[in-house]
This record gives sequence, C-alpha cells and structure tokens, in this order.
Amino acid sequence: MGLFDMQPKLATVLGKAFRCLVCGWREFWSREVKLNSTGAEMFGLAWANQSALGLICDRCGYVHEFAGRRPELHKADKGYPAGTED
Repeated sequence: MGLFDMQPKLATVLGKAFRCLVCGWREFWSREVKLNSTGAEMFGLAWANQSALGLICDRCGYVHEFAGRRPELHKADKGYPAGTED
C-alpha cells in the first residue's frame, strides 16, 4: 500500500475473505490504532503502547481491530487472490 493509495481495500484473514461484522460489506480503509493502557498513560509512556491494524468499513464505519497477525489487504478492482475462501 503506497502513501497515496486512496482506495478502500479487500481484506483476507487466515486465507478467508473478510467481511464487516456489522453490515457484511467487503471494502475497508486501514490505519494503525494504538492500544493504550492505563499505566502507560499515567506515566506518560503512551508512545510505548503496542499498535493494532484497524480496518474501517467503507459502508458503515465500524472499526475492526487486529493485534498480532494482521489481515492481508488487496486492491478491490483486482479481487481476492486465487485460493481465497469466501
């Protein structure tokens, strides 16, 4: 994903097509999301908190968060890769 790639993406999780858990849509915007903890905030160490990948549904706006193993993102106009389960 490039700096100026301004199109929503399709996502796969563990080789399966991912859909929004609220509305069932397939296209998402992505961004890093900080996983803040109270202790780190209290001591001014919020910068040290881990991050997750947030997938924001292009239709309803629901934010799905993935920590650890992250989803793979694919250009919507290219479709899902071969072998992806729907």
